[in-house]
Amino acid sequence: MSLFSNYTNPFEFNAGSSRFTNLNILVPVLAILTVITVVIAKMGVIGFVITLSFLMLISLVYAIFQNPKMGIILLIVLGFFVTGIARYIPAPWGLSIDGLLVLLYVALFFKGFANKIPWHKAKSSLTLLVSIWMGYIILQLGNPEAQSLEAWFYAMRGVALYQWLSIPLFFMLFNKQKDLNTFFVIWGILSILGTLKGFQQFQFGVDPFEQKWLDQGGAETHILFAKLRVFSFFSDAGQFGASQAQAGVVFGILALFKKGNIKLRAFFISVALFGFLGMLISGTRGAIAVPALGGIVFLILRKNLKILLLGAILGISVYVFFAHTNIGQNNAEIRRMRTAFDPNDASFQVRLANQKKLKGYLASRPFGGGVGATGNWGQRFTPHTFLANTATDSWYVMIWSDTGVIGLMYYLFMLFFILFTGACNVLFKIKDENLKIQITALTCGMAGIMMASYGNGVFGQMPTGILMYVSMVFMFNSPQIDARKRKASIQLH
Repeated sequence: MSLFSNYTNPFEFNAGSSRFTNLNILVPVLAILTVITVVIAKMGVIGFVITLSFLMLISLVYAIFQNPKMGIILLIVLGFFVTGIARYIPAPWGLSIDGLLVLLYVALFFKGFANKIPWHKAKSSLTLLVSIWMGYIILQLGNPEAQSLEAWFYAMRGVALYQWLSIPLFFMLFNKQKDLNTFFVIWGILSILGTLKGFQQFQFGVDPFEQKWLDQGGAETHILFAKLRVFSFFSDAGQFGASQAQAGVVFGILALFKKGNIKLRAFFISVALFGFLGMLISGTRGAIAVPALGGIVFLILRKNLKILLLGAILGISVYVFFAHTNIGQNNAEIRRMRTAFDPNDASFQVRLANQKKLKGYLASRPFGGGVGATGNWGQRFTPHTFLANTATDSWYVMIWSDTGVIGLMYYLFMLFFILFTGACNVLFKIKDENLKIQITALTCGMAGIMMASYGNGVFGQMPTGILMYVSMVFMFNSPQIDARKRKASIQLH
């Protein structure tokens, strides 16, 4: 074989500006530049912004087609900002989640022409569970109680569609130890930004765009006794408080056991502190359920008597502080959190009364009133109905009202099966200590969110939804990650 078989004569190769002599390239480029010039000339600054946005969108689509994993990272980031940005630029930003998920599948399809799509990686009992749930939600189209197809379309996305579309993608594209580490870093940075934005609202008040949102109806739930319930750039204070509490639990556990890397441990500590600060200033009492149950699950998973005793003492102290003392009662945040421990609280009694009414209404409707029958979607599309005018105040009560007792039973089975699987993997299957701590943190975070979702519609909203879906996949995928790490370790030695 000749030594020069791979040699290319530079005088026979067109590079750089010489490529534009090719009419197949020159004509489209000139056409695009002409269109851009006309748009800017006709529309001025708005035209420039539209053109720049269009070029950025094209670049983004190209990048995702080249590396679909970038789309997963964008999905996580978008989950944090998609609801808040609508206060500044009114648009159906929620549909961008749908568009990105579809785009990722299209990118995978075209990648499949060159490389085999690893569909086998998505083969999991988790994929089966969420597919059955999605199937049940589709069958709800035939529910005789359902009165709006539009309500079903908008509501089913957070209830089932995002979960069903994203979980197989994560199994295929976001499934390595490096991906898990990246996930924690991105989550931590975004969580800190969330608390910083929330603290700005808490300390200095809202900006004009947020004030407009409050004036248009947000104040009904976010201005209580002349005190702002902080919502940051999240959909509402409930979502903000629960999400930040979850970050506090997850990163608190990571910080507690992180060894060696001082900078990373300092980062985890910072995220945990910012998370708990965000929970406190949110004014959302239900958020305290996240560290409460998350802490209990952590004590169980560690199987350490010393830690169990310390945790029990801490838990009892917190309960006594809120339920049986008046310490800090002058502080509005502590005062509001304290009401979560009062069984005679007026708000809690109203919730129980609403649930009693729903129980009577749903007794003869085992499949519920139809997806989208309650909450904002019910008020928007079927405002004349009983369910639309009865507050659910809870993610699970909403699932029960929309899909009936059958839907609620399966949904709870699905969540507890996922939680149990994560716990079993931590207790019996994962040997790598660092990975065990990471999956412990995710499992405890999920348990806390499950508890908080009884008080607020937390689980299916962003960013909690997307964080949960990523967490679920790593909880299920952790034994495979552990096996790969052990195999790599054996090969090194």
